[in-house]
Amino acid sequence: MELITKQIGDTEVQLVPERDYVCEIPSDRVWYRYWPPRIPRRMDYPKVPLFNMVEVSAARYPDKDVIIYYGFRIKYSEFWDSILRFSSFLYNLGIDKGDRVAIYMPNTPHWLISFFGILRANAIAVPVNPLAAPDVLEYILRETGAKAIITLSQLLTRLLSIKDRVPSLRYVIVGRYRDYLPEKLELKLPQLMLMDPEVPQGVINWRDAVSFNGSPPQVKVTYEDLGAIPYTSGTTGIPKGVMHSHGTMWASALNAAVWYNTAPSAIVLTVLPIFHVTGLVHSVLVPLYVGATMVLMTTWDRENAIDAIEKYGISHWTSISTMIVDLLAMPGIEKRNLSSLILAGGGGAPMPEAVAKRFKELTGLDYLAGYGLTETFSQTHVNPPHRVKIGSDLGIPQPCTDALVIDPDTKEVLPQGKTGELIIRGPNVFKGYWKKPEETKEAFIEVDGKLYFRTGDVTYMDDEGYFFYVDRIKRMINRAGYKVWPYRVENILYMHPAILEVAVVAIPDLRVGEEVKAYVVLKPEYKGKIKPEDIIQWAKERMSAYEYPRIVEFVDSLPKTATGKIDWKILQEQERKKVGGKQ
Repeated sequence: MELITKQIGDTEVQLVPERDYVCEIPSDRVWYRYWPPRIPRRMDYPKVPLFNMVEVSAARYPDKDVIIYYGFRIKYSEFWDSILRFSSFLYNLGIDKGDRVAIYMPNTPHWLISFFGILRANAIAVPVNPLAAPDVLEYILRETGAKAIITLSQLLTRLLSIKDRVPSLRYVIVGRYRDYLPEKLELKLPQLMLMDPEVPQGVINWRDAVSFNGSPPQVKVTYEDLGAIPYTSGTTGIPKGVMHSHGTMWASALNAAVWYNTAPSAIVLTVLPIFHVTGLVHSVLVPLYVGATMVLMTTWDRENAIDAIEKYGISHWTSISTMIVDLLAMPGIEKRNLSSLILAGGGGAPMPEAVAKRFKELTGLDYLAGYGLTETFSQTHVNPPHRVKIGSDLGIPQPCTDALVIDPDTKEVLPQGKTGELIIRGPNVFKGYWKKPEETKEAFIEVDGKLYFRTGDVTYMDDEGYFFYVDRIKRMINRAGYKVWPYRVENILYMHPAILEVAVVAIPDLRVGEEVKAYVVLKPEYKGKIKPEDIIQWAKERMSAYEYPRIVEFVDSLPKTATGKIDWKILQEQERKKVGGKQ
């Protein structure tokens, strides 16, 4: 595959050749037998910039709340006005088409206004994990050549510690939580929001940026231009910048809105981190596209989430499995009113079958598990709402999306039931990795003349077209020549009544190469009443002889990423360091 070179602002980058994404999915794909009623197999995607969705909804619903933030309300007309003013301010600073502008903060109204303001200024948004260490932040800013960054006062010290090492960075725009807090709170404020450091001289105050009185720039971008460069979480090494156009972002948003039958009357709980594609697509772009209301929360807090569901009548909630685990463990949860929920689902981490069953017992709802990556700007697969298959963490492919399973070594397409690497073709597949042409080439494979993205995930498809997650290729444990997939072991362990959370990793072992270890968080009522040996014996009776954990360690908590996933990599690294880094 030969990449094409394109000038993006002041930088030359290499992109995947233009691909024809007319829906040419073979009609005999098995998942079409169980396709959801009233959901089209093909879609016509908008050929306008992404910010058009906000402009249209603001014209339709000017006096409707678009954001409720701990009781502070922003109407659609106010939201769009702030976006235009912010884009005018950026343009006045000299930000133009193709320039990169970073957003470095958790979920706040500032984030949403910044994202669409950057796009409306014809620039490219670079969302950065608000928990990113200074060296990671510096790496991203230097690699993208960001000219400006928007952040909060609480994160300013961290940013300023590396600012002078980023030659391209000219402007720092700083907001404060209190910019959008009501006089009378309707939900409890997280502890981090109670701190309110002053904004020093030499940076730009957010209020000045969104009150700028100037004309917005002429629209220069089309749906084909780059709009965002989110970064991967770095599970295989250094984080990579993923180039997405306005068009690839539109495709995910429209597929999700149609799949979930989201209407303007929806009240969406926006609590997943929106710097990440899952939260951004399902909890921001979908409600903005249809004209719904977002109840925005800066951090996950199960008490706040339940209060919000009851107070605002939340109808749609996209989450991650760890949030559901935490919610189900809350004392008295069975007495709370969750009746307003009509749809709940998510991705980002596999949903254990036992947890999904407990969630349905509590709410009466099937958890719509789905699958996607930063490279596909969220979902490529989701369980059909009318026919959820518990255990299928992927479900079936979305409209205009094709998926195959290949042997990762021979590249041969595998039949139903065979385990291999998932490859995907669709309208939301990224344009390439920013300034990493070799990694871009390695990420694609040609099958029957069509380019497919190699996900690096091990899956299989059953005879009904549902896809099942096995694990990351790089996470496999090799125990005495046998393949052990940590996710399968975790899924079975979640069935144990005493286990709240679990993470399985490999321990370097001279005898078998790699041994299987489980880190376990017990439910409060089982602490002191059960031993690691009990878990091992229970697992031995339910798993193959080579895959059950030989070592179980009880811990009070498991490390999490900023998106809420259990960060098994930290645990894995700890084990390798114990033996001097030997594999």
